[in-house]
Amino acid sequence: MPEDVEIRIARDDELERVVRLRWLWTTERGGAAGADERSFVEGAAAWARAHRETHVPHVAVDPDGSIVGMAWLALTPRVASTHSLDRWSGDLQSCYVLPGRRDAGIGGRLVEAVLATARARGAEHVTVHTSADSVRMYARHGFAPNARLLWADSSITER
Repeated sequence: MPEDVEIRIARDDELERVVRLRWLWTTERGGAAGADERSFVEGAAAWARAHRETHVPHVAVDPDGSIVGMAWLALTPRVASTHSLDRWSGDLQSCYVLPGRRDAGIGGRLVEAVLATARARGAEHVTVHTSADSVRMYARHGFAPNARLLWADSSITER
């Protein structure tokens, strides 16, 4: 039952299991060719620990302790304004639910948890870069297009 799934910030001892979901997501899309799972999991968990203040992992945990989903809040300090010297923006990243657990509301609950953490930590806004398949889910949870938000691919060559 999705209601039995606990949504919360991941504990330090869960980070290997959390980043393994990132590995599964990448392999699900055919993108891990030549990569070593163990090395990735160890390295990504170490990275998560080193960036714990700015990258907050949220998890969906089954009653048996299995982690069935994740979503990350990346926090970035913003330039001070005359209204506030302590400004932050958030970016929702790597929202993923195991294939067998999708379409049960877990992803939406993860999104809500990330937004609650962003509010609690003072983020002025939260962005998300999503696949076309997930646009409706994010829209149901408050995300909308914004005419003032533009995006540039940093891999674009100079003109």
